[in-house]
This record gives sequence, C-alpha cells and structure tokens, in this order.
Amino acid sequence: MVKLNEEAPTFKTQCYHCNEFKEINLEDYKGKFVVLFFYPADFTFVCPTELEDMAENYEKMQSMGVEVLSVSTDTHFVHLAWHNDSPRIGKIKFPMLADPTHDISKAYDVLRDGQGVADRATFVSDPEGLVKAIGITDEPIGRNAEELVRKIEALQFARKNPGLACPAKWTPGKDTLKPGKDLVGKL
Repeated sequence: MVKLNEEAPTFKTQCYHCNEFKEINLEDYKGKFVVLFFYPADFTFVCPTELEDMAENYEKMQSMGVEVLSVSTDTHFVHLAWHNDSPRIGKIKFPMLADPTHDISKAYDVLRDGQGVADRATFVSDPEGLVKAIGITDEPIGRNAEELVRKIEALQFARKNPGLACPAKWTPGKDTLKPGKDLVGKL
C-alpha cells in the first residue's frame, strides 16, 4: 500500500508521448514533482474529460516544475489510437503510460479487483520521490486539474516554508498558519 511520505513505487514501462513510443522510468523524474494520474480505460466516458482538463493545465504544471504521467491498463498502441481519434485526447502533450501487465496499478494499490482497470487515482510525489498527496475517487466522479494545481502550489509552499501550513482553500499570496500552542482553540 502506498502511504504519504514514503517512496513512490518505481517502475519502467512503455508510453505514447508526442507521436512516439518510448520507455519511461520513474527514476528519470527525480528532482521534479510528479503527478501519476491513473484512469480506468481509453475510449470511455469520464476519462477523456479528465484527461482533457489535465492537458489544458499541463503547461501551468510544467511552469511549476511538475511532470504529469497518465496511466491506464491499456497498451501504448491503444493510447496512440485514442490520441489520433479523439480531439480531446489529441490535446495531450504529457506521456500516456501503458500498464497492460497491471504491475504499476498493483504497486500503487489502485487495480480494481476482477476488472483489470485502475481506479481514478492521483498520486503526487516530490523531487525526492516521496508521496505527498493521494486522491482516489469512484467511477462516476471526475477530477479537477485546477484543484490539483492548487494542491501542488500548497505542497511547494509548505516545502519552501517549513513550519507553516496552508488552510482550506489556500492559494498563493493568501494567509497561512503557523501551527502551535498559540493557535489551539483560536480557529
């Protein structure tokens, strides 16, 4: 089971990225924040809306030093076909990882029992490869990339400012908290 503040399980796999098939090694992303964005399957319903949303926020994430890696149990060949077939998926510039062996989905404990597909799960790891955020939603519930951007902004702020915490709905420039006995019962 993947836990917060533990090392993200590493892997190597094939991907479709920028009209090429490549091997991806998670180790190659050390030194960056990484979003692993698991989704159930290509050519489905909620998944393309989430991936389009992520594609529309990818440039912002890259400007923050974040790499996005989407993962499904489909092959890299299916990713290519979907990318070429769907205008929504055609917007994607980040690597689309293949997990047909289910090894990655199992390592992150998001493989649905008896179904052969991954849950809608998001894992954010820091530049050292430690998992800093985990989110998993049920099948009919799509995610929001803007909220993910906000969470990463908060993670990056907290990393640069030890001892400070970001309250609910925090955005850059807003007030933070300094946890301690002086705040007990005051919020």
